[in-house]
Amino acid sequence: MDAPLPSGTTRRRVELRIVRPPLTWFARPTVTIDGVGHPAQWGRGTWAVPDEGGTEIGVYLFNRVWRFGDARATVTADGTSDALEYRAGVLPVGPGRLRPHR
Repeated sequence: MDAPLPSGTTRRRVELRIVRPPLTWFARPTVTIDGVGHPAQWGRGTWAVPDEGGTEIGVYLFNRVWRFGDARATVTADGTSDALEYRAGVLPVGPGRLRPHR
């Protein structure tokens, strides 16, 4: 298995807009990149992804009691889906949606 690259060595970034649902029950978003979780904030941000190949990006909400709103999408190196928008369901149960935007 290849060793991970040091921070700051990737040039490819994905823009991710996380929209806060009406009922969050104190939930916070978490972004996963190829299965590795990273804490996130509501709103717009960019995330570094590997320069080559497809990368699976996921978002879910967690509120110390349960996890909900799980959604995943794969971004490819051709740059067609380098801007995504995440929306959870109206209620704090069930899956969310992660779609390209712009």
